[in-house]
Amino acid sequence: MNSTPPRLYRKNLKLHGLIYMDEKEQEVTVQNLSITGALVRLNENLYGDDIKHIFNVISASVTIDLYVPELEIAGEAEIVRVDTAESDHIVLALEFKSLAYYVDSWQYQRKAYRKYLSDIGRILLNGAIYEFVSINASVQGLMIRLAESITVAEGAIAKVEFNRLGLKGEVKVIWVDELADTGTLIGLQYLNIQKADIKGVPRFHK
Repeated sequence: MNSTPPRLYRKNLKLHGLIYMDEKEQEVTVQNLSITGALVRLNENLYGDDIKHIFNVISASVTIDLYVPELEIAGEAEIVRVDTAESDHIVLALEFKSLAYYVDSWQYQRKAYRKYLSDIGRILLNGAIYEFVSINASVQGLMIRLAESITVAEGAIAKVEFNRLGLKGEVKVIWVDELADTGTLIGLQYLNIQKADIKGVPRFHK
């Protein structure tokens, strides 16, 4: 009896995609796809030192962001294998970590890709400093959660410090949602923080 588990179905494709790696967006071709991962080829021709640089980037961090416009999916993936068999191109085997579907509909509304990101920061609101945990981030703003239930007016100006993305400056409170199990969700828009200054979050436009 064969006890080997069946391989997950992978569909052979040739779709345009984008990945965010080495603090920049790079064009890729999605060669195949399954419910757990994908195989993508970097479109840029790479030689010698360029290939060595990519391997150094991957050794520092195996997590990337992926966007496939035609399938309307985007999210985080982990690089589980690197192949240089194809002439002058690198092929990456990816395992999905978090994935969102039909992203173009909400990208149109939000105007920017939102990266799921959980880390600790600080915000000055109503004259008091609170510690927050981020929920997601984009090049336009942050969604955060406070452990405390607080009252804050929409449109209020606050100061935020978020080391994960190197952010420090003024933000505007766009919306507030008090949670039933205590705590507060807050949507923030950057004010004096430039998009070009935000490292670690892609824009992902078609």
